Amino acid sequence: MNLLSNVHLELSDPTSNPQRTTHIITNDYQYYHYKCDGFDDVGWGCGYRTLQTIASYLSLQQQPGKKAGHVPSLKEIQETLVAIEDKKKSFVGSREWIGSFEVCLVIDKLFDVPCKILHCPSGEYAMTDIFPKLEEHFAKSSARPIMMGGDHDASSKGVLGTCCVDNDHWLLVLDPHYYHQRGQHQTSAVKLQKEGYVRWTHTSEFDKQSFYNICLPQFNSSS
Repeated sequence: MNLLSNVHLELSDPTSNPQRTTHIITNDYQYYHYKCDGFDDVGWGCGYRTLQTIASYLSLQQQPGKKAGHVPSLKEIQETLVAIEDKKKSFVGSREWIGSFEVCLVIDKLFDVPCKILHCPSGEYAMTDIFPKLEEHFAKSSARPIMMGGDHDASSKGVLGTCCVDNDHWLLVLDPHYYHQRGQHQTSAVKLQKEGYVRWTHTSEFDKQSFYNICLPQFNSSS
């Protein structure tokens, strides 16, 4: 696989207001997205791909100065959930979605990194209410990427940072739904930013009819 790394770099803050406060992850990750390994998961694999992006970050931090360690395949993720008895055996090889709770379980099992689940009952206004907790997460040194997914808005996505000024709040969203068609050349970070696969998203853009569960990887005793 020829994966892009740190595709958010060179992306401008969403506002030029000098009073803004911005927090973004500072360590490396690889961008996993639909079909990035040749496996066709279009329409159902977004949660898995975001998990893989987080896993790449964790594996790089556990092996400083080296290439990314093992990042589980979609099948390995399914097998892990079966092994810990969260899913039935029939889950392996299926096209069932996973959400923030399953991501939490897999990260804990494979990387010994505990996660916190933050529940947001609806988009925009409730997202603004929980924003300070997200900001607190990214303000820490070596903050990890997080994942969010919902019900009405079922498109899982990663989050790499926060920005706020006055009553305006943004999340730096990494969207795993990108894939290139047969015959197309590999994309670039510039193209991903231009097409909105990594962009600052104002809290008003989140679905007001959807709840969101957010998985925040914490720090284990060896971190």
